[in-house]
Amino acid sequence: MKEEMDNHKGHEMHGTHEDHGDHSGHEGHSGGQHSHHEHMVADFKKRFFVSIVFTVPILFLSPMLRKLFGVEDLLRFSGDSYLLFALASFVFFYGGWPFLKGLVTEVKAKLPGMMTLIGLAISTAYIYSSVVVFGLPGKVFFWELVTLVDIMLLGHWIEMRSVMGASRALEELAKLMPSNAHKLLEDGSTVEVAVEDIKVGDRILVKPGEKLPVDGVVVEGVSSVNESMLTGESLPITKREKDQVIGGSINGEGSLVVEIKKTGKDSYLSQVVKLVREAQESKSKSQDLASRAALWLTFIALGAGGITMFVWLFFTTKNFAYALERTVTVMVITCPHALGLAVPLVVAVSTAISAKNGLLIRNRAAFEHARNIQAVIFDKTGTLTEGKFGVTDTIVLDEKYSKEELINLAASVEANSEHPIARGVVASAVKTMPVKEFSSITGRGAQGVVDGRKVLVVSPGYLKEKGKEVKNETIGKLSAQGKTVVFVIVDDEVKGALALADRIRKESKDTVARLREMGIRSIMLTGDNKQVASWVAEEIGIDEVFAEVLPHEKADKVKEVKGRGLVVAMTGDGVNDAPALALADVGIAIGAGTDVAIETADIVLVRSNPLDVVKILDLARVTYSKMVQNLIWATGYNALAIPLAAGALYSFGIVLSPAAGAVLMSLSTVIVAVNARMLKIKGEN
Repeated sequence: MKEEMDNHKGHEMHGTHEDHGDHSGHEGHSGGQHSHHEHMVADFKKRFFVSIVFTVPILFLSPMLRKLFGVEDLLRFSGDSYLLFALASFVFFYGGWPFLKGLVTEVKAKLPGMMTLIGLAISTAYIYSSVVVFGLPGKVFFWELVTLVDIMLLGHWIEMRSVMGASRALEELAKLMPSNAHKLLEDGSTVEVAVEDIKVGDRILVKPGEKLPVDGVVVEGVSSVNESMLTGESLPITKREKDQVIGGSINGEGSLVVEIKKTGKDSYLSQVVKLVREAQESKSKSQDLASRAALWLTFIALGAGGITMFVWLFFTTKNFAYALERTVTVMVITCPHALGLAVPLVVAVSTAISAKNGLLIRNRAAFEHARNIQAVIFDKTGTLTEGKFGVTDTIVLDEKYSKEELINLAASVEANSEHPIARGVVASAVKTMPVKEFSSITGRGAQGVVDGRKVLVVSPGYLKEKGKEVKNETIGKLSAQGKTVVFVIVDDEVKGALALADRIRKESKDTVARLREMGIRSIMLTGDNKQVASWVAEEIGIDEVFAEVLPHEKADKVKEVKGRGLVVAMTGDGVNDAPALALADVGIAIGAGTDVAIETADIVLVRSNPLDVVKILDLARVTYSKMVQNLIWATGYNALAIPLAAGALYSFGIVLSPAAGAVLMSLSTVIVAVNARMLKIKGEN
């Protein structure tokens, strides 16, 4: 898992302020990025509220506002302009400090952007207004300056809270983990111990209604466990011996004895929180696009500001103060705050949605590429099928017997056998009954007395040996599909047959149908023979099948499909499929519980549900759509606002003040944020 996390180190999200200098020296501290983000949120919040307190008297002291409201003589006193200067200076240096440091950082890095524009805007307004206070004829823009600082601080505070929000719920869940556990001692007694004192290999008792404190494997007991907060699986899951359980899930009606497999940072919940956090902080291609757009907008804003000053000074009768006001307004209106928010907010929301639905994104660039997927290759066993042998068809040859009764009779005999076919029959039965005189028929099956009747469960070879012939067209078809057929004999008469195979997941057919609706081709990859592969493909509607493929040949098949010019996703269990997952354009690992840390996958689906493949592709599409919408709005808004700010409609009496520019800029930010919050995938409430 550590290697998995390391893949993302060093990637930072544009717009989350790692780049504007307000955190120098913190990267190496043990608190990590997340604790630093929390500090930044608190810092912006504090600066915002303190600045608001100082803004109120500044508004009352500003000549322009007093004139606007007809109270020019109110609060007039000797030296009021110096008090106004002092208050504004505090807001400029205290409230504007993150932006001023950001300006210096961006200029040093030769990457001017959002912080450069904000820093230039407030610096221009402050320096000019200060000079006016101390003698230069003109107007002061202190109230425009402080309102701009307030709006920017508020916007950054909201932004950072949004970006932090995606992993908050998971961390709160981690805080709710039990602090104690019932440790089982060798003599069978239990002792209450702190969770941090539990070691791998220890056994604990989990009572009904309690939360599981750590990840482990059930060694005794049967109970239903609610994992909905962790995996998104709404229904409680029955857990019995050898089943894995996840720390943080809630035990149901039964007691469980669990052997500890993972603790602390290795636990499933800790891994999920880390994955979510790393996904938030990993830089995506769309974010690079937003960064490039912000860079170009910076040059446009600087150029537009210079042209505005030049035109108003040399081609109109307006004075320098008015030309400067237009220039400041251009600088304010072109601050690409909405552009900086456009992608990070969508990333934060999509990350939260994916985590809630058990879709863990390890590689954001690959996730965004998933919107272009044209073909999905599924590994059959364990992905489209359950990976467990079970009864798929029951053929009744005597109307006195129901299908359920035949299976139950067969399962009662097979319950005493460890053969895979026997386990498959038992798993498919509703109940088993006591068996007397059980014996195994070497290489042919098993027999016993159930409820006074002699019952045999045997292979076709046994019937052939005994000269018993069963003519049934359905049985022939099932054998042709590659299924294993066994016969049930009761009191020396063949009463029916059971066909067994790796059972198809009930969601597989719906998955393929949904992908077809999205215009995506479904391909199945399996090592099974062609008959079995054809049966599975026909049952669920697969478009293409690769059968009898050895594990080392799977990657070659992915290469072959990519060679057709298709963008390919590979979906598998992440073990035998590792080379194919790595080679695909997008590798999707499907696997439940604690096996989520699959090294080669770009995306991990917590639940073993192929429908989640549809969900992740749908989420990739709607996420990209929201990013594009936000980028179009942010850049389109600036394209429209720059001419207005420069005074292009001055002759029509339309002039935007710096404060009005700040308000409109803030409105665009709100629209971008609301649009990001509206992101949903099919099936979301």
